[in-house]
Amino acid sequence: MRREPTDAETRLWLAFKDRRLGPYKFRRQHPIDRYIVDFACLEARLIVELDGGQHATQVRYDDARTRCLEALGFRVLRFWNNDALSNIEGVLTMILAALPGDGTPRR
Repeated sequence: MRREPTDAETRLWLAFKDRRLGPYKFRRQHPIDRYIVDFACLEARLIVELDGGQHATQVRYDDARTRCLEALGFRVLRFWNNDALSNIEGVLTMILAALPGDGTPRR
């Protein structure tokens, strides 16, 4: 997926890269335990997942995956791809609220 990110992943990555969202470093397509997560901020123990339509049919798998990642001490935020494409500011506001600090993005 790193070589062929979705449009939503590309859009969110542009907001994350170079620490544009505050002082936090995000990694994309990062392995944690037996999973590869879309985005991870290790220092804040935050995972951001973008879900496409296929996730509507794999709710149990996603729930189990989220519980496993939370058991490892991570907070998991999930957004639909459509939200990242049509409401990126709203998505970023929710991510900022989940990060420690003053919530002021650097752009």
